[in-house]
Amino acid sequence: MSANDLSRYDQKLEFILRSAAQIFADKSYHSTSMRDISRATNVSLAGLYHYCKRKEELLFLIQDNCFGRVLERLEERLVDVNDPVVKLQIFIENHLSFFAANMAEMKVLSHEAESLQGDLHAHVSGKKDKYTKLATNILQNVHSPEDGKVNLTVATYALFGMMNWIYNWYDPKGQLKVSDLAQNLTQLFLEGFAPGSVNETTNKLRRQPENLSIWRGVERSRG
Repeated sequence: MSANDLSRYDQKLEFILRSAAQIFADKSYHSTSMRDISRATNVSLAGLYHYCKRKEELLFLIQDNCFGRVLERLEERLVDVNDPVVKLQIFIENHLSFFAANMAEMKVLSHEAESLQGDLHAHVSGKKDKYTKLATNILQNVHSPEDGKVNLTVATYALFGMMNWIYNWYDPKGQLKVSDLAQNLTQLFLEGFAPGSVNETTNKLRRQPENLSIWRGVERSRG
């Protein structure tokens, strides 16, 4: 849908949501007030409440639109694709290209997952769970029994960790193109940084009883 297809109401709402996403990404959701959004958009508080009754509704619409669009685009691209490795490549490229085009929104998605409450949280969590299960199913089909025992939950969230962390360092306007970023992360995930380097010796870390709390007297005081 192009901007010309949107009603004036929808265009104004999109402008408010884009602005709110940037402020949430910069300041955090809980540190942002409706007055901050009003100042940034030059829309009066009364005008804002015409579009959204409360700040939480803005956060919900940002998250719901993000998950909805990235899922919709992914499902469209996976139609008639049978090779599990190709599916994984598409999954990673789709996620990263969407992320790079919507950095503020995706940062909000990653950091404010638990800021919604009640039915709003349940609705977004449903889409999030669907997206996560889709990733797990793809990884399950990619993984071969000969590859050794790899926990699918660990693999799934390790993959999301690699992809979602890019907002801390990746510049979509820099020299590294999204397609190259996707290719690098896909290769890292599928083949590892140093394939074949793990052996029986390196696989067994030496473990010693140790108090890892920064408060060195914690264990003694509990005794």
